[in-house]
Amino acid sequence: MKKILYAGGILISSFCFSQETDSRIKASFFDGIAVAGYVDNGAFINFTGPNISFKNKDLKLILGMLPSLRIKEDKSAGTKNSAITPNLGAGLTAVYKKVALQVPVYYNTKTATQNGAWKIGIGVGYSFK
Repeated sequence: MKKILYAGGILISSFCFSQETDSRIKASFFDGIAVAGYVDNGAFINFTGPNISFKNKDLKLILGMLPSLRIKEDKSAGTKNSAITPNLGAGLTAVYKKVALQVPVYYNTKTATQNGAWKIGIGVGYSFK
């Protein structure tokens, strides 16, 4: 048992005391990234909100909330919803240098004709930082 603990300690310390890298994990409220994309037969525009990010050199991975404007035409008969609605999504964003690729998920609430469901989208954007 002692040998396993010693080996684990040596392994952990080798990572802690190895050469310094640019990798880091950080939490933030806003990263200055704007994204536009497609989800559920409509479009979205969002900015990265509260998140946890991992950065290594020119690549940054972000997992967080996405305050958004969803753009989708309501094709139902009678009373219609607005084409532009505020929405909160969540998702993964990868930023390489200044270009962002995002995979967001948004929840569509239950209606008279559809059950509530999560919808996955795809988007491309720009990092202003």
